Amino acid sequence: MHPDSRGAGSRPLDRRGVFSWMLFDWANQPFYTLILTFIFAPYFTSQVVGDPVAGQSLWGAATAVAGLMVAVLSPPLGAIADRTGGRKAWALAFSLPYVTGCLGLWLATPGMGAVWPVLLAFGLAYLGSELTILYTNAMLPDLGPREEIGRISGSGWALGYVGGLVSLILVLTLLAPAPGSGRTLIGIAPVLGLDPALGEPARATGPLSALWYVIFVIPLFLWSPDAPRSGTALGAAARAGLRDLGGALRMLTRERSLGFYLLASMIYRDALAALFIFGGVYAAGVLGWGTFELGVFGVVSAGTGALGAWLGGRADRALGPMPVIATSATLLILVCLLVLATTRSSVLGLAVAPEARLPDLVFLAAGGLLGAAAGALQAASRTMLVHQAEGRMGTGQAFGLYALAGKATAFIGPAAVAATTAATGSQRLGVAPIVGLFAIALVLLSCVRTGTEQPRTSAT
Repeated sequence: MHPDSRGAGSRPLDRRGVFSWMLFDWANQPFYTLILTFIFAPYFTSQVVGDPVAGQSLWGAATAVAGLMVAVLSPPLGAIADRTGGRKAWALAFSLPYVTGCLGLWLATPGMGAVWPVLLAFGLAYLGSELTILYTNAMLPDLGPREEIGRISGSGWALGYVGGLVSLILVLTLLAPAPGSGRTLIGIAPVLGLDPALGEPARATGPLSALWYVIFVIPLFLWSPDAPRSGTALGAAARAGLRDLGGALRMLTRERSLGFYLLASMIYRDALAALFIFGGVYAAGVLGWGTFELGVFGVVSAGTGALGAWLGGRADRALGPMPVIATSATLLILVCLLVLATTRSSVLGLAVAPEARLPDLVFLAAGGLLGAAAGALQAASRTMLVHQAEGRMGTGQAFGLYALAGKATAFIGPAAVAATTAATGSQRLGVAPIVGLFAIALVLLSCVRTGTEQPRTSAT
């Protein structure tokens, strides 16, 4: 057995430590809510680039490249961390590029010529964020008894969504002017003299995400339980970790259930990431939404995401993670179909007047379903990995392979959307490939065994 392949529940429940770990999701979520989905990405495509179709292709390409780098780096880094022990030091190291990249997004001015500095800053933040998540996820089994892991994971995701919701509300009330007005939702001018004509409210989401993270990640480093440091030198840990990784990859040929789960999660998380990345971009281009409307969309999605993650965690504890995952993936297929059937001139194939608000309301409803299903799905997914990997490999290895599974094809979803958008010249048709990815994942999940059905094989 691998030195760090102990099962979940090796520690008693430490409530302060658990809450401090949950605060990481709160600290990190504004990057995904404000930058990747609802505020900065649509601003980049529509104002920085100026052409929504070309902007969507560029943003998709940048996301694909960053995701590929995460896929390549996560498995060896996770295996090495299992040998060195002490995940917090690794999380701190990769927090630095995340914060630096977020700060760099302030450079994104409307109509700027060369956009590569902005895309480079985004890629740096994306890489730092995802690799930090690798190490905080690997801390999950040490937070409490096995039967509590699903609830802890769900509550952490819920707190993250609330963090995204609060950050969005701050943007809407303090930074972003309402449509046709120079004032925010509460009737004041954007704080700090931010100029909407220069895109400053949207650009400020980068520094805001960095500051938010620095403040709220501190409890994780102070109080959350962590694996003890082994004292192994980095070079020796790297050699041993890479050997462990090779053994884990060979083990997947025997542990077919774990292999099928990693494959299924690779596909449905790729689809979910693409749906989040392009949801706001789609609304900006197809429905003509601005920063304010996108912020409201984000508030709805984040609010239902918190509820979905919290309820999903309770359902996970009662029923196990598999029913939660399968139900959530099915709901997300319905969300995609609803989005595809919504344009400014029609809803579900029925024509509407150009000034009608029905398309906006339907898209908001889709955002609510998206948030609820995604929250439950993401929380149950990391619980399922703990169950599948328990007693078989180290948690750093497991979540490294999980990150690989989530990112090895992470370029496929954005790349498929980017290519389809470019080929058809239609943002609406560009999101169609996401439906097929969710359907394939559901088929693969039928091959995953859970609970006592899955025999354990010793890791080499």
